[in-house]
Amino acid sequence: MPILARRRAINGAFRALSSLALAAVVGPAAWIVIGVVASAVPHWKWSVLTTPTQGASGGLEGAILGTLVIVVGVGIVAGGIGILTGVHLAETSRVRRDGRPGGGLLRGASEVLSGFPSIVLGYVGYVALVVGLHWQFSLLAALIVLSVMVLPYIAKATEVALRQVPTSYREGAEALGMRTGFTLRRIVLKAALPGIATGVLVGLAIAVGETAPLLYTAGWSPANPKAALIHQPIGYLTYPVWTFYDYPSAAAHQLSYDAALLLVVLVVALLAVARVIVWRSQRHS
Repeated sequence: MPILARRRAINGAFRALSSLALAAVVGPAAWIVIGVVASAVPHWKWSVLTTPTQGASGGLEGAILGTLVIVVGVGIVAGGIGILTGVHLAETSRVRRDGRPGGGLLRGASEVLSGFPSIVLGYVGYVALVVGLHWQFSLLAALIVLSVMVLPYIAKATEVALRQVPTSYREGAEALGMRTGFTLRRIVLKAALPGIATGVLVGLAIAVGETAPLLYTAGWSPANPKAALIHQPIGYLTYPVWTFYDYPSAAAHQLSYDAALLLVVLVVALLAVARVIVWRSQRHS
């Protein structure tokens, strides 16, 4: 077989395998989304957004507001700590004698933490925060556990984004007499913003879809969120999805589908915002 024909055959086989791998990933996700939309849209009522939950019926006002509060809280806690951790690993950790980047202990601990099952983190949060510190089911306990869960992803995304900034940016700023902190704030972080923003929003999307950690820490409440960090349970959208579907009631089943549809819309919105940030940053770079 001629070399050119063999290369074409190898390229064709590689493209076919890549297409199969893509279908294996996208297919199940598309099947789930289509199933949720097909079950929720025919019976959708806009009043579900503004009606409180009454047992296993009514609306999802409290769960929607609770989910938004949790997303904002995780964004503040995990986003702030994760970005600072990534900056430390990429910019301020010392280089070892063998030339490899420092911060190995912190980086290793972050990678180990990312491998813990979410239900384990939720149970640890229940024992340490809900029971040990007597916070009971509360917003603060949920925020801490979810932030610990998604923090490694944000830190890794920040570190990778900062390391991809060309060294010439730093060298040029140093040649102009700029201080290290000023260079980091005004040049390096600005260039790495698309990757950092994507990491934060993907971390929030992961937190939105979690159920087990919230069952152990946030509990459940059909009421709207109150201005209390502890001693007050809070509602969230994954609870109706997980609980109401098992109820022997058509209204409960429909409320479960409505909550699942809202979760899909929220996750897609977060991912779309991430793509818009990347597109705008690359366009104006």
